[in-house]
Amino acid sequence: MSLEESVPVEPVAEAPREVTHTAPAGGVPQVAVDADQILAITQQLHSGSGVLAVDAERASGYRYSQRAYLLQFARNGAGIALFDPTTTANYGSLQSLVNSLPWILHAATQDLACLREAGFMPSSVYDTELAAKLLGRPRVGLGALLEQELDVVLAKEHSAVDWSTRPLPQDWLAYAALDVEFLVDLHEHLLRELEAAARVDWYEQERALLLTFNGPAPREEPWRRVSGLHVLREARRLAVVRALWTARDERARELDVSPGRVLHDSVIVDIAKHLPASSRAMQALRPVHSRNVRKDPEYWWAAVARALALPEAELPKRTPSEGSIPPPRAWAQRNPEAAQRWERVRPAVVATAELLGLAAEVLVSPEAIRQLCWNGTVEVEDFLTQQGCRAWQVAQLRAPITAALAE
Repeated sequence: MSLEESVPVEPVAEAPREVTHTAPAGGVPQVAVDADQILAITQQLHSGSGVLAVDAERASGYRYSQRAYLLQFARNGAGIALFDPTTTANYGSLQSLVNSLPWILHAATQDLACLREAGFMPSSVYDTELAAKLLGRPRVGLGALLEQELDVVLAKEHSAVDWSTRPLPQDWLAYAALDVEFLVDLHEHLLRELEAAARVDWYEQERALLLTFNGPAPREEPWRRVSGLHVLREARRLAVVRALWTARDERARELDVSPGRVLHDSVIVDIAKHLPASSRAMQALRPVHSRNVRKDPEYWWAAVARALALPEAELPKRTPSEGSIPPPRAWAQRNPEAAQRWERVRPAVVATAELLGLAAEVLVSPEAIRQLCWNGTVEVEDFLTQQGCRAWQVAQLRAPITAALAE
């Protein structure tokens, strides 16, 4: 008898297969759009207990506005409810209930503005993305966190669809419902992790700001965000970009269409690069492939013509407006002392963040450090506080930054 015949071979156990959730456990709920359905989901949510998981779906990349086109709610003991905030039905009773409850969101700053626009404002806010960042998690997207923390895998096929579509397909609604199904469990798990790391106080300081969050401050010169602008150097060409950007923004707002769908940045840059002398010349440019330019050339040419006719004194400057700080790579020539401070302070901030297991931008905003280094000798604690840093951040940064400035 051979050795192989005498020793029984144990079967190799298969690794457990990962289950991907494609729909909530209780099925996909109906979207509430009329008075009776709204009353029903209000009563449904009222029957639950504890915090309310909230999410909103917008049509970013499709629409100009950032309004919500679908709201998702979930509460322990009540299940999931879906609501169409574009309905004309009165939903005051739902507002009253939802606004009386504390919320859990993921990446709250992305959704609070559109929720407020729809009339929903929380009594207090918890944020699973914020909690994960304070724990130093390397991946803080909802899908990644659910997989890392709870071994829950979500199907994410519909993250960039047009949520203004009506009717919404059933598989889209399943995707949306899953975004709130596990949110309460995820938050409870992360909160235990924060308690173990003695960082609950950090979390409380951060989430207190969410109730006053009104979105990012508007940019002074938003047209400078046009992709590819760096290839243009002359002020006249920059004026053409500014004029076309303004015309595009007005048309996009009027049509409620994403600006990039009205006129792509590359078309704006191509026209500015060639400085056509007439509408015919503009349309003849080979790089200009935009259907909207061909459809209404005189609208776009009028913007170009206005820029070409501007006097020199009204042309935009090559660099952003006064008061803004240039990128640190330009400091060596423009402000050598600031460059030296940056070379000492920035590594100190990064090292402190690494010791805490945090990303540097979670510990302090890059803009605050640029301002500190550019402005020179300051009282570090007061300066950081003026820049909006919270007490926990100041406590971690005061000593290493002071030491770096003193070198």
